Amino acid sequence: MRFAALISLIGFLLASISVAQDQPHLVPRNPIPQPQQQSNVDPGTDYNVASGTKIPLTLTQGITTKTAKEGDPVYAQTAFPVAQNNRIVIPAGSYVQGVVRRVARPGRVKGRAELQLSFTSMILPNGYTVLLPGAVDKVPGMQTVDTKGSEGTIEGQGSKGKDAATIAKTTAAGAGLGGITGDGKGAGIGAGAGAALGLATVLFTRGPEIQLDPGASIEMILERDITLEGPKLRQQ
Repeated sequence: MRFAALISLIGFLLASISVAQDQPHLVPRNPIPQPQQQSNVDPGTDYNVASGTKIPLTLTQGITTKTAKEGDPVYAQTAFPVAQNNRIVIPAGSYVQGVVRRVARPGRVKGRAELQLSFTSMILPNGYTVLLPGAVDKVPGMQTVDTKGSEGTIEGQGSKGKDAATIAKTTAAGAGLGGITGDGKGAGIGAGAGAALGLATVLFTRGPEIQLDPGASIEMILERDITLEGPKLRQQ
């Protein structure tokens, strides 16, 4: 009876630890830039924005690997203007649309969450629409993700450290509670029970998801040159 009660108490503590660890990491919301009315380009000149140009974006909707699906739309706005020869060719606040290309949820024992986005079009404040070949270069300000590969796949954190901490906490809790029973074997039995429950939690709990909240910053990189026509940039 004592052992059964000990197992139940360790299970309760384990559930509390799991709930605390699964709280999502929220990214502070950045203000969404307001579109400018027009750029100050020369209407008689076309402008070439070179491949490799990096354009900071602000997401206008949240994305998480827990619910995202391949083909889901992605919406953002440019957070800073792109200029050439003292002329603004892409104003801040231009709308950028993209798509979720691939989603991989984190594994229960190994395997990190992955999210691949591509950006397909941009609408300037005057309605001029340009097709894009844009990818994610990096996600500034987020310590919980990295980018990898030429296509800018966003990769989440691994769970090895969290898994070890979970097992250590439940083992220590079990040993401490086992010692309360007063017999010489209680601490050892409690530690073993706690370790077993911690391992079970690790085996049945996924690693950290990728969570990009509205207002999150993403740096887009152009994968080929785009040409912006002067007359269309200046049209009202």
